[in-house]
Amino acid sequence: MSTFLLNILLALAWGALTGSFEPINLFFGFALGFLMIGVGERTLTGNQGRYLRASFLALELLFLFLVDFIRANLRMVKIVLAPKPDLKPAVVAVPLSIRSETAITLLVNMITLTPGTLSLDVSNDRKLVFVHVFYLDDVEDFRRKLKEKYERRIQDLFEP
Repeated sequence: MSTFLLNILLALAWGALTGSFEPINLFFGFALGFLMIGVGERTLTGNQGRYLRASFLALELLFLFLVDFIRANLRMVKIVLAPKPDLKPAVVAVPLSIRSETAITLLVNMITLTPGTLSLDVSNDRKLVFVHVFYLDDVEDFRRKLKEKYERRIQDLFEP
């Protein structure tokens, strides 16, 4: 059983014990289960600290994505509202070091959800992702930022 599923079951058990399945109570049960798993994870799964570490990595990735999402929206508003938009569209092939299908799917979805970028395709050998960029100054800088900011963190999350 995955540790996350166990955490959800502990939250539901907390709801059953307290007799309340309201969201705030289930959230508290989830947080309590999170702490219990953090303390007893080595006994339960043999992975000391993996669940806690993965949880914090996921939160960090989510925070970085939300910040970039807001910045990209503001940049797109500026471009769209400009009387003469200065567009520099390009298609960039970005080499991938992640191999997990789940990790690649998360990466390409994050790219597509960010305004101004669109994942076009992943090569058959899963070594390249092709990204359409609405405004691109420097290809190498784009590749480097994508790999350092997102791919590395996704790799840490899915391929420890």
